[in-house]
Amino acid sequence: MRRMALINRRTVLRGGLAGLGAAYALPRAGSTAFAHGSRLFTLGVASGDPGARSVVIWTRLAPDPLLPDGGMTPQPVPVRWEIARDAGMRHVVGRGTTMATPASAHTVHVTVDGLDPDRWYYYRFFARGEDSPIGRTRTFPAPHDACSRMRFGLVSCQDFQNGFYSAYANLAAEDLDFIVHVGDYIYEDGARAGAVRQVVGGETMTLADYRVRHAEHKLDPALQAAHAAFPFIATFDDHEVEDNYAGAISVDAVDPALFLQRRAAAYQAYFEHLPLREAQQPSGAAMQLFRRLRFGKLAAFHVLDTRQYRTDQPCGDGFKPACAGALSPAATMTGAEQEAWLQSGLDSSQATWNVLAQQVMFTKWNLGRAAGLGVPVFNMDAWDGYVAPRQRLLDFLAARTPANPVILSGDIHSAWAANILENFDDPAAGIVAAEFVATSITSDFPVALVPAVQVTLPDNPHIRYFDGLHHGYVRCEVTPQLWRSDYRGVDSILTPVSPVSTLASFVVQAGLSGISAA
Repeated sequence: MRRMALINRRTVLRGGLAGLGAAYALPRAGSTAFAHGSRLFTLGVASGDPGARSVVIWTRLAPDPLLPDGGMTPQPVPVRWEIARDAGMRHVVGRGTTMATPASAHTVHVTVDGLDPDRWYYYRFFARGEDSPIGRTRTFPAPHDACSRMRFGLVSCQDFQNGFYSAYANLAAEDLDFIVHVGDYIYEDGARAGAVRQVVGGETMTLADYRVRHAEHKLDPALQAAHAAFPFIATFDDHEVEDNYAGAISVDAVDPALFLQRRAAAYQAYFEHLPLREAQQPSGAAMQLFRRLRFGKLAAFHVLDTRQYRTDQPCGDGFKPACAGALSPAATMTGAEQEAWLQSGLDSSQATWNVLAQQVMFTKWNLGRAAGLGVPVFNMDAWDGYVAPRQRLLDFLAARTPANPVILSGDIHSAWAANILENFDDPAAGIVAAEFVATSITSDFPVALVPAVQVTLPDNPHIRYFDGLHHGYVRCEVTPQLWRSDYRGVDSILTPVSPVSTLASFVVQAGLSGISAA
């Protein structure tokens, strides 16, 4: 194996699954994969971004979802919707009609207002004589309401070709309030020989490409089940556009103006296919994705975007010894506006727990021993490549002490838990936050690298847990006194449904005394 310092992230995280299974044939509309039987609502329903009085409900009209236009003619279609207090849809509390237009791929985003706080609802859509599956969603408690408990799932990285979404099949059956998705909802690369199941076509470049790719992922019945069971809070990472892109900079050295055209197409398709509010509607290559949601007095979710505004990865990207660029005060992960927004929100938050839902690993991870170089080595695409902006946030947390910060991350296709120190160069420094990193739904972390990573853990004593062998999700249960994270792993991603078990559990006491094994 080549030394890790000389391997870029694409190579490291794309370790081989070639030969593990035959190509999977995508289900077509009308097949037994669509339990509801609708030829129009083939991509199911979804909801997201709950507030105390409102929630977004979503669907797409797509009789042939693997065509760029979904098999629809280029005319607007009226879509009726209704929302009820019961699964039988007898106690309807809201209904209306909206237009599904070809400009938005005949997707529908309805923000349903006037709902009661902290309760479950059921919803469905009607168009052209057909009705959609019934979805379940909920509102959050009002910002000043006391809450005794909150439960949610943390997910990321669902490479369609790498395996089946058996994690989602299990997640849909959990007792949760919502799901947080921290990125890599789709993967942009083309069909791979020997993949467990294959996408259609080559690498996504145009709006038509991205629409088809989102539809391919949405066709998965387990993903549809999770969306129908719980509202999602979602933010993107890199693969929704291009692996490891940074701001307007493409990893393929494409002219920035051309790359921004691709980014605009990707952002448009992402908005179209996720249950996001109209405030997140892209304007060209810009998308206002960072936002804040509140679950009563219990938790504030500060949802970040660490891709759109970041400066280029330093040191040539990949896993490298830190160069001057990694320490530059001019570097940014979030951009100045978002950084100020985050600090202001944390400073004014009255929540018991302050949750930073973001993409890449925040904690310092020195993998020099695994690289065999005798010097510290870091992942330049993670916060280790952006030391100065990370330290600004650490200094802020130490000085202003917002209540109980917890950072939720993904991206690295493996599970981690870490204490976030005020100064990572001082192992005795105070703990200012906890971080829980979700493993992937399917994306691969090479088995051969697991022992090498384990060798690095003594050099990183603030890291309390690592697992690179399992796929799954993190189940989080939060009370005013305690945060608990259960790392849940499926037996296999080579079958559509596979048993799940708890691999490890960790707790954080309110007051942030550090992560402890449960």
